[in-house]
Amino acid sequence: MLFAAGLGIGVLFFGPSEPLDYYTDPPPMTNEAETTEALHYSLGQTFYHWGFHAWAIYALVGGAVAYAAYRRGRVLLMSSIFETLFGKRRTEGFAGQIVDIFAIVATLFGTAATVGIATMQVQQGVTIVTGWGETGNTALIVIIAVLAVGFILSAVSGVARGIRYLSNINIVLTLGVVALVFIAGPTLFLANLLPSGLMSYLGNLPDMMSRSASWGEETQEFQSWWTVYYWAWWISWSPFVGIFIARISRGRTIRQFVLGVITIPTLLLVISYGVLGGTAMWMRSEGYPGFEDDADGNLALAPPEVFYTVVENLPALAAWVPLLSIAVLLVFAITALDSASTVMGMLSSKGSQNPARSSSSSGAGDDRHRAGHAPARRRVCPGRPAAAGHHHRCSLRSDHPSHHRRLVQRASDRPRAIRLRYADRAMRNAVIDGVDRYGDNFALEVVPSEPGQGAGAVIDSADSAYTDWYQRTNADGEPVDYNYRTGEWGDGWDPATGEFKAIIAEQDSDPKEPEGEGAPDAETPRS
Repeated sequence: MLFAAGLGIGVLFFGPSEPLDYYTDPPPMTNEAETTEALHYSLGQTFYHWGFHAWAIYALVGGAVAYAAYRRGRVLLMSSIFETLFGKRRTEGFAGQIVDIFAIVATLFGTAATVGIATMQVQQGVTIVTGWGETGNTALIVIIAVLAVGFILSAVSGVARGIRYLSNINIVLTLGVVALVFIAGPTLFLANLLPSGLMSYLGNLPDMMSRSASWGEETQEFQSWWTVYYWAWWISWSPFVGIFIARISRGRTIRQFVLGVITIPTLLLVISYGVLGGTAMWMRSEGYPGFEDDADGNLALAPPEVFYTVVENLPALAAWVPLLSIAVLLVFAITALDSASTVMGMLSSKGSQNPARSSSSSGAGDDRHRAGHAPARRRVCPGRPAAAGHHHRCSLRSDHPSHHRRLVQRASDRPRAIRLRYADRAMRNAVIDGVDRYGDNFALEVVPSEPGQGAGAVIDSADSAYTDWYQRTNADGEPVDYNYRTGEWGDGWDPATGEFKAIIAEQDSDPKEPEGEGAPDAETPRS
């Protein structure tokens, strides 16, 4: 679901076309066109736009939303992560509503652009498969209608069924297409190119990150057409993808979440883009039909045509892979629409993690080489408010010391952080006292200490500052009861294993002896 929601139809659209574009027309001040150096650098540049940086943006938003919802007990909304900036009253009021409205608008524009790109490429596939020649707006309308029907059927099935099943089917079909191209194409060449392209990405990363307007007008134009465009794309999609992956990642640790969101999609992307893009560049260098220049000396292929031209030049795949690719594109688009509608349903229903199905199902140029970019560029404007939100999440501004303290406190009063400080302080005090008394000849022993000494010298774990903020919630954002007599959570969660176990019998709830008597309040368990 993460891969399908975060990438959309990019694998078959940009996967073969973007590296080929950099190969025939390299970024300024890098390499000569169509050389060995340009071959590897083009993959590195593509991975730069689609790799760690892109998914780190998703991880930033998703992690912040998930932490606010599942550790702080807030609603699963973009506005929840602004509570330290606006305050609780404003976040639940007009200011929070404005943030959520911008998130809905950004999601709407982002998915609309995806539908446009998917429709263009499906139309190209239908043209090739049927042999009808150029198709007009009627075909586009039919394709959009098919997407709408598939989206509605998936949306009413919910996340656990519709989106999950479609995503599983989609990833299998996508990797199947990539594997077929790898086997039927220049297998040995690709096997050598993939690790070389990955190392080119990692090795040239500082250089690619350092490029700005100071590198000259050509570099600035390239950055505007490509890098800045992609950053706007990721930022405008971040409210939708971030909230969605937060929704499906409940129960993961922050480490698992960050590593899973950033590394796994990036590795899948390196493989798929490397195979498709490498095959396209190899066919161009070997003079395969369809990869010739036009009268102006530029590559004649438009972005939607590159993938199908690659397939046509692999005879073993030419007959039926275009049909399979059309199915993949349709499922990708439906999955993205379904995921976006789920998020918009949540944003428009005050953070409900299971919005009404009716709400989910209702949400939703001249240069040929830039044709694929025209629909998506409209998300730059909706992405600007989201970029401001990223600045808030990433920065600890020195001109707002109270804001700085609140952000630091949010990270420092977690149960794990408290335990680590306890352990560190206790060990430090014990060792210092032992050396002062006995030199090197001492052993550590756990004994009671006087008030204000030992671990409690700096931390009182029972203080309300450490206990009042934390409330476990279920998938619907409702508080989960805790039975202090049995030490069990109401939803069967076992802290020792991090898993949920079946509740065999109902917890003791004798009205004469209230649950949790003599212990901290049941809604604010001690950490």
